[in-house]
Amino acid sequence: MFKEFKEFISRGNVIDMAIGIIMGSAFTAIVKSMVDDLLMPIIAGLTAGVNYEDLVINIGGASLKIGNFINAIISFLIIAFVMFLIVKAINSLHKKEEKEVTTKDCPYCQSEIDIKASRCPHCTSKLENYSNELE
Repeated sequence: MFKEFKEFISRGNVIDMAIGIIMGSAFTAIVKSMVDDLLMPIIAGLTAGVNYEDLVINIGGASLKIGNFINAIISFLIIAFVMFLIVKAINSLHKKEEKEVTTKDCPYCQSEIDIKASRCPHCTSKLENYSNELE
C-alpha cells in the first residue's frame, strides 16, 4: 500500500495540482489586497464615503447585514474584472508567441500548404525553391 501511495504522489498530475493550488492561493492574496487596499477605497470615495457595512436590516430580532453582502458583490465583480484583464493579457502574450509560420502558399495554385512540403497536395506541382527551413 505504501508503494501505491508513493506512485500516486509522485505522478506529475498530483504535483502539478499542488503547485497550482499554492500559486492560486498566493495569487488570491495579491488580487484581494489590490481590491481591498487600492480599488475599494476609490469606489468608497466615488460613492461619497458611503460605508455599506453599516447597512443592517433588523427582522424579528435577527440582523441582516445587507451592507456586507453589497461589499461582497462589489468585491466579486472587481476581482472578476481584474482576473479577466489578467487572463486577457496572458492570452495575448501566448498568441504572439504562437505566431510561428507553419504554412506557405503554392506558387502555382495559391493553395495553403505545409511549410515543409516539396510537392503541392492540391495541384501536385513540384515546388522548385523547396527548403527545409524548420529542420
